[in-house]
Amino acid sequence: IHAGAGGTGGLLIQMAKILGAIVITTVGTKEKAIIAKQHGADYVIIYTEIDFHAEVMRITNGKKVPVVYDGVGKATFDKSLACCAPRGHLVVFGNASGAVPPVDPLTLTRAGSITMTRPTMIHYVMDGMLEKRSEELFRWILEGKIKVRIGKEYQLSDARLAQEDLSTRKTVGKLLLIP
Repeated sequence: IHAGAGGTGGLLIQMAKILGAIVITTVGTKEKAIIAKQHGADYVIIYTEIDFHAEVMRITNGKKVPVVYDGVGKATFDKSLACCAPRGHLVVFGNASGAVPPVDPLTLTRAGSITMTRPTMIHYVMDGMLEKRSEELFRWILEGKIKVRIGKEYQLSDARLAQEDLSTRKTVGKLLLIP
């Protein structure tokens, strides 16, 4: 899970732990590593200090991982794909560093018959799924299984600043825009 101190990354770590996963995450600073550990990550890689692909290979004894959740996009795509075990899954759900370029399907074959998806929320909230998933998420929050970290609040008039802070990786947790 990339960006383990971010709003989405932090929630993904906690949900993966509820489901019994061993979680490896990436962050950019030592301060963010502490936050990712608080979310429950088993291994935290500070990608500005160490190559995350090499470290995943070390942690897994070369076996790689069954799934990679990548909200960063262009900057991490190639190494994220290289971290996927044969028949693994690459979930590219964001593009903080830019959009992933077009992918030749043979690239996924050569990488080990990897499946790749670029989900968008609308397809996962149709047919009553919004209510079902929301109920589950809020139950976990109420039970204290998931902690939602509010990183910073911005006035709505400062939305541009919030976007700049987010895109330059100055933030942790969820950002709130206050009307």
